[in-house]
Order: sequence, then C-alpha cells, then structure tokens
Amino acid sequence: MAKDYITFTIGPKKDIALIAHDNEKPKLIEWCREHYAILKHHNLYGTGTTARMITDQTGLTVKGYNSGPLGGDQQIGAKIVEGVIDFVVFFSDPLTAQPHDPDVKALMRIAQVYDIPMAVNKATADFMITSEYMSTDYQHDVINFRKTIQERADTL
Repeated sequence: MAKDYITFTIGPKKDIALIAHDNEKPKLIEWCREHYAILKHHNLYGTGTTARMITDQTGLTVKGYNSGPLGGDQQIGAKIVEGVIDFVVFFSDPLTAQPHDPDVKALMRIAQVYDIPMAVNKATADFMITSEYMSTDYQHDVINFRKTIQERADTL
C-alpha cells in the first residue's frame, strides 16, 4: 500500500505568486520594493493588474495571469495543483467585500491542501521572505492523492 503522504521539495529558487486586492496593491508594490534584492532571484507570478503594476513600478519580472475576478485566483490555484507555484503572497483587503470572494477562499483552501506557504498580510510576508528557507530547500509532506483516489475507486 502506498504511503499516506508524499514528500515534496521546494527548491532554493521559489516560484512565488503575488496577489493583492485593489486597496492593498500599493502596499504589495511597496513590499516588493523593500524586498527587491530577494525577489529578483525567484520566479514571480501574479494576477492581472497586480502583476502589471509590480512589473511597471519595481522593475521585477512578473508573469501575469487573468485579473482575480476574471479567474486569475483560480489560475494561480491550478498552478499550485500542478506544482508550479510553491509560495503565495496575497495582500487581501479584510474590510471590503469582494465579488470574487469564493475564488479567494478556494485559492486559500488549495494552498492549505498542498501545504503551500501563504501570507495574507505584510507582517506574515515579512516573516516568510526573511526566513532561512528562502535560500534553501524545504521539504514538506502532501497528502498522497493517488492513494486516496485508488482507495475511493476500489470502494465505489
């Protein structure tokens, strides 16, 4: 029988998703400026407008997906499932209702399921970006979904 968990390694060069709600975009851009020296050594991804603004205002190269309300959060979530994204910084706005809140919750859930580090505010992002793990390998255990699928298929 296969193991319940599989160990994955996040390498020293991280694939980082950068996302921010509209009211939080200036904070994320400033955060990227503050941590430019670290971020420039990693692969950066982001949702629509956020990715464009970070690139334009900081000089960092950020691969852009759709805007969050147009499916960008879901695209980032899919990249987590595919093993492309292994670190998420999402400056969310806790005081403003978001029309795509279910998408945001789905992204947060998938990051949790795949044991992906996710910061939802500046303090957490500061702790994560300055962690010793930013420049080293990090091993983490993820549920063995193939085993789960096989077990479900065997019982149905």
